[in-house]
Amino acid sequence: MGDMTYMTEEGLRKLKEKLNHLMGVERSKISQQIAEARDKGDLSENAEYDAAKEAQGLLELKISKLQKLQRSARIIDESKIDTESVQMLNTVKVKNLKFNKEFTYTIVPENESDVQQGKIAVGTPISQGLIGAKVGDVVKIKVPSGEMEFEVLDISI
Repeated sequence: MGDMTYMTEEGLRKLKEKLNHLMGVERSKISQQIAEARDKGDLSENAEYDAAKEAQGLLELKISKLQKLQRSARIIDESKIDTESVQMLNTVKVKNLKFNKEFTYTIVPENESDVQQGKIAVGTPISQGLIGAKVGDVVKIKVPSGEMEFEVLDISI
């Protein structure tokens, strides 16, 4: 078996919804486009047909990748998450000591990150630097723009 992908229940639910949409709605649309293009006659010079077939190939690739991701998914047992030290699925309030600004991040699996919502992937430099830290710790984290210093203010679920 291949690599396991850790997900929250919400992440797996969203993945299944996306997969169902692609297989149920998008596949039908593309099949219809192919049929309409085929009805226009000579396929050797039919750009619409070629474009629809290419779109179908890309869609099937996307579906295949999502199915593989779903098969390798392992749900994270959220009941085992604690707040002694920073770990995946914790919400962490930190203070950037250089700019004296506070930020709140939730550390999530790679495929569930959403920076707009403050959800950062576990593999990012900031997450990696915070993992294992406790409230009151000051951590130095190397990021592409240099080094940042954060103080951990709070850890919650």
